[in-house]
Amino acid sequence: MSDTRRRVKVYTLNEDRQWDDRGTGHVSSTYVEELKGMSLLVRAESDGSLLLESKINPNTAYQKQQDTLIVWSEAENYDLALSFQEKAGCDEIWEKICQVQGKDPSVEVTQDLIDESEEERFEEMPETSHLIDLPTCELNKLEEIADLVTSVLSSPIRREKLALALENEGYIKKLLQLFQACENLENTEGLHHLYEIIRGILFLNKATLFEVMFSDECIMDVVGCLEYDPALAQPKRHREFLTKTAKFKEVIPITDSELRQKIHQTYRVQYIQDIILPTPSVFEENFLSTLTSFIFFNKVEIVSMLQEDEKFLSEVFAQLTDEATDDDKRRELVNFFKEFCAFSQTLQPQNRDAFFKTLAKLGILPALEIVMGMDDLQVRSAATDIFSYLVEFSPSMVREFVMQEAQQSDDDILLINVVIEQMICDTDPELGGAVQLMGLLRTLIDPENMLATTNKTEKSEFLNFFYNHCMHVLTAPLLTNTSEDRCEKGVFKRNYRYCWSFLCTPSHSHSTPPTPIFQDNIVGSNKNSTICPDNYQTAQLLALILELLTFCVEHHTYHIKNYIMNKDLLRRVLVLMNSKHTFLALCALRFMRRIIGLKDEFYNRYITKGNLFEPVINALLDNGTRYNLLNSAVVELFEFIRVEDIKSLTAHIVENFYKALESIEYVQTFKGLKTKYEQEKDRQNQKLNSVPSILRSNRFRRDAKALEEDEEMWFNEDEEEEGKAVVAPVEKSKSEDDFPDSYEKFMETKKAKESEDKENLPKRTSSGSFKFTFSHSTSAANGTNSTNSKSVVAQTPPASSNGSSSKTTNLATSVTATKGSLVGLVDYPDDEEEEEEEEEEEEASPRKRPRLGS
Repeated sequence: MSDTRRRVKVYTLNEDRQWDDRGTGHVSSTYVEELKGMSLLVRAESDGSLLLESKINPNTAYQKQQDTLIVWSEAENYDLALSFQEKAGCDEIWEKICQVQGKDPSVEVTQDLIDESEEERFEEMPETSHLIDLPTCELNKLEEIADLVTSVLSSPIRREKLALALENEGYIKKLLQLFQACENLENTEGLHHLYEIIRGILFLNKATLFEVMFSDECIMDVVGCLEYDPALAQPKRHREFLTKTAKFKEVIPITDSELRQKIHQTYRVQYIQDIILPTPSVFEENFLSTLTSFIFFNKVEIVSMLQEDEKFLSEVFAQLTDEATDDDKRRELVNFFKEFCAFSQTLQPQNRDAFFKTLAKLGILPALEIVMGMDDLQVRSAATDIFSYLVEFSPSMVREFVMQEAQQSDDDILLINVVIEQMICDTDPELGGAVQLMGLLRTLIDPENMLATTNKTEKSEFLNFFYNHCMHVLTAPLLTNTSEDRCEKGVFKRNYRYCWSFLCTPSHSHSTPPTPIFQDNIVGSNKNSTICPDNYQTAQLLALILELLTFCVEHHTYHIKNYIMNKDLLRRVLVLMNSKHTFLALCALRFMRRIIGLKDEFYNRYITKGNLFEPVINALLDNGTRYNLLNSAVVELFEFIRVEDIKSLTAHIVENFYKALESIEYVQTFKGLKTKYEQEKDRQNQKLNSVPSILRSNRFRRDAKALEEDEEMWFNEDEEEEGKAVVAPVEKSKSEDDFPDSYEKFMETKKAKESEDKENLPKRTSSGSFKFTFSHSTSAANGTNSTNSKSVVAQTPPASSNGSSSKTTNLATSVTATKGSLVGLVDYPDDEEEEEEEEEEEEASPRKRPRLGS
């Protein structure tokens, strides 16, 4: 149906006395057999579904408001409204309603509102008492009028009768003339009566009376009457505020006089409702529902009129993005858009969609990019609110913009990086703005609201973009504050240096690293420990970043896995387990818990090779016998490993840390891990015993190259399962590509080195428990070993005896020459002796972590 005359929006009044939009459709009046009467039907314009089916009841009171609204109540506390696109359509349906009820279409209310308790009394009332007789409008009658208005408020039928009498006799304008006389005569008693009268008329809740009271001619006198509250010793000065203090700022001159009048009226009526009128009691809360509706529909009309004026909006955007615009003007423009977006929330979904598309077309996102980087805190705050409206409405629209922008701009000025920078640089001690921005970032990177079409996958495209262009900006504070040479190499580039003035004093030369502030708050007592600024604001910021990274671990799988491996991120995060702020240590632990919760063997190998349980166990031992959240969280982590029977992690924990943990008996977690480990060891031994000796030989093993190929295949499968498309890996340096191999070589070197380094041996704490030293080089873990370390690896001979070295060399050559991934060798008689010698030498050689003695 294309008839715009009957195009309507359907609204219902909710429990909070706010109008909820139920949809847009076309209304018709027809006889419905099931309802046995003429009914109003509204069918949705999108799919033709039935939005409304309401019988025109002969006793229901329908009200016509503002020429395009019809409002009525279907049942107790269930109000309905039809908002027509055109006045002609409203008049046509109104005639149908009046025809069913036998009323003249010229009336604006078809029935008196009658509640059940008054039906009998109303039937007994004589026909001659149709209207209430009003006293003559004179000064000496004001008290009588006030008593009359106050007395009818408890009776719906009497409220209706009084409203009709006030409307028919033009009584409100006469009362306002008396107000002017009382004010000139300084008649305080009369002014107090007029306050009660005008307040009572507002509580009649009649739209027709509101239109008179809120007209340009009357509204300031209405406000004047409401200044003289008898409960106040001195009258308020609301008129002075509205006329002198409150200034109407036109960022761009509004030429439409009707629009200007509507804006003024809405502001003043909102002021009356929010400021002047006292908060209604439980018994009065329904009295002003029509006033709320009046404001609501005014806002809808204002947004629609502004949106249709393309010349006006174009001019606003032009000035907002013009470099010549001064700061005060730009602040006004941003505040205008903030209020404009707030008003748009009253629109129905289809109109709101068109509204935001109009803003996007005009360039709201590039404009926000400019104003969010300004120094003015008020402007940045308003810009953040506007950005939140856009993200909540359509995350895909924002994502599409930033991906297109990345093709033309540097990473430093990308919108998302500007948002991250604002989060990092929030000067609020409580980081209120940073928390809001973090929530918006999480919405943008949430795969749940990303679209997947036949032509493209938004998920894979956007996540590739985010990890290549934005993730390094997000993690910069974390990596900087957990590195040994933090701030020395200017990680934040030029645009982050000023943000971190509260962390470091300014550096005077490039060769001298900045000196951290709060020296006594830096964790780590020895020079091998990693530096970590531990002031409260930094800790809060790092907690926010960790919360976002934890979200990524849960939802991004492949991309975040690649990033964690390349940056050795978990090791850096676990440095924060040393923080004096328990909430930050718990955030770091939660990050590790999410990783382990995935039960991914890639992550498990990464954790065991890096010995990353060490800082967690140190934190548990340092916590001592205190029973607190940190203790419970660490125990839960190990309990999860035990319950889920993650074998590789169980073996690593028992083999390396059980000596330090066996004294913990208030939970059975660690003994349970030992039991699981021993059971698995027994099963493996039973399997070996049932296998022929040639297969059981250690010489029958997987080729190292084949293992790497299998891992790469597994990695690619994981990628395809997540994005259903080939995803480009995060850009990384050559040293990062070699991370797994160089890391293993580094760890082999550490085996030899640690046997000579007495400082790295486990030490007893004052409580008698064991303490580990977490001093792995971060650069080595990242696969960026120094030249010296590489030379050590090259010079380190294999751990074998002289007598068997030649054989070992020959065997290694034969393994390399074999193309298959499995290599079978002849079982020589003296092999078992050689294997025993090798095992003895392995036991004698230093381990990555020495066995712990009692």
